[in-house]
Amino acid sequence: MFLGLVGAGALGVLFGSKVEDYLAKHSPKSLSLLPIGEHFRFYTVTDKFPNRAPQDYRLTVEGLVQRPFTLTYDELRAMPPTMLTKDFQCVTGWRVRNTHWTGVRLADLLDKAGVHPAATALRFTSFDGVYTESLTLEQARRPDVIVAYDLEGKPLSSDHGGPARLYVAPMYGYKSCKWLDGIEVVDRVIPGYWEDGGYDVDGWVGQSNGRDDQPTSA
Repeated sequence: MFLGLVGAGALGVLFGSKVEDYLAKHSPKSLSLLPIGEHFRFYTVTDKFPNRAPQDYRLTVEGLVQRPFTLTYDELRAMPPTMLTKDFQCVTGWRVRNTHWTGVRLADLLDKAGVHPAATALRFTSFDGVYTESLTLEQARRPDVIVAYDLEGKPLSSDHGGPARLYVAPMYGYKSCKWLDGIEVVDRVIPGYWEDGGYDVDGWVGQSNGRDDQPTSA
């Protein structure tokens, strides 16, 4: 998720200094917008929206783990599900309240892999080939952090980052890596795509603009 909104209906968005600085340094092709949907606004950091059929989807968990593995879409859905009803907040200011997500707790995937004592963080990759994100191990183990595959009771669409995406409920949307295909357990935080452009590595809602309180432990 990100930064500027392009096209009709986008002029009311207030841009912070980080947004302005970023746009000044990057070409317009670094951000594309698909202006559909009644509530959500859809973004990609490439020149198109990637698409992968569920039968072709794979999620790999590797790095500093005892048991690296790769899951198919059906195998991911077969794991014990977690359902969350939380707001989705974009750093640009728009919010979709009380969204219903279903997925697998990231902590359950880490337990399945067996995390080495030297691990302190996670790096996430997208099958768009560009988008990356990060969380500390402590953040990743929160009960409100999941690998989501359903939204509002329906399979996650490609525009929403499907077949599966990260959903980090207490953080801004840019932390919820879309089109998720890789989880690497690492020994340090590796800043993601937006952090390299100046965004906070810890993207708690409220930290950047004061609109919300800091999150409490879930």
